[in-house]
Amino acid sequence: MPFPQITFRQRLTYWAHLWKALTRQHHSALRPMFRALVPSDGVVIDVGAHAGQFTKLFAGLVPRGRVIAFEPSSYARRILSTVVAAKRLANVTVVPAGLSDAAGRAELAMPLKASGSLGYGLSHFGAEAVRPVVRESVDLMTLDAYVGETGLSRVDLIKADIEGWEARLIKGAAVTIARHRPAIVLEIVGDHLARAESEPGDIWAALGAAGYTASVWRADGNLTRVDSFAGDADYLFRVGS
Repeated sequence: MPFPQITFRQRLTYWAHLWKALTRQHHSALRPMFRALVPSDGVVIDVGAHAGQFTKLFAGLVPRGRVIAFEPSSYARRILSTVVAAKRLANVTVVPAGLSDAAGRAELAMPLKASGSLGYGLSHFGAEAVRPVVRESVDLMTLDAYVGETGLSRVDLIKADIEGWEARLIKGAAVTIARHRPAIVLEIVGDHLARAESEPGDIWAALGAAGYTASVWRADGNLTRVDSFAGDADYLFRVGS
């Protein structure tokens, strides 16, 4: 059982989280968008893979390709790994680390809900000024280092939902982005970025330098073309006009 210090109630909710991860498929409405972004033999980088809802979706989209799922939380990763094994997702590799702008160690904070259960979907790096949290020391690495060490010959899509650490991910993926020109889908929330001492402009600046910000969409059920940050949402960045 992950997180041996968790309470009996939290152990019960762990099994509920696992059951949902095994039996439900969230984000199905996004399948057409992702289908257009990645070929069946493509490579997808799923950053903040959580319990595997996007990982499952991506695995089905790239039956001849690979999904690299990064998840630093031992709680979420135990669920993710169980789902990958149970679903026999042979094209998925789970990496027990977070992605950042430098290698090292960091404290991952998992919020405690009022009920006493763990808000593992809100786990994050950076300050937490409101709620009590459970903390775990985890490994960090850069995507550039991982791609270099594993010899990945292509990266077609990077998806990241990492509660404010997105700007640091992009900084640590600069070489990979410049070389492979993947589509990039990021959750961008101003308050979350501030927690990590970043802001949306940092992402626009970094991706603009790489030739991405001429082709950006706000993905909130529909794809709406935008020139700059247009409120908290998921955003799709592509190279070109």
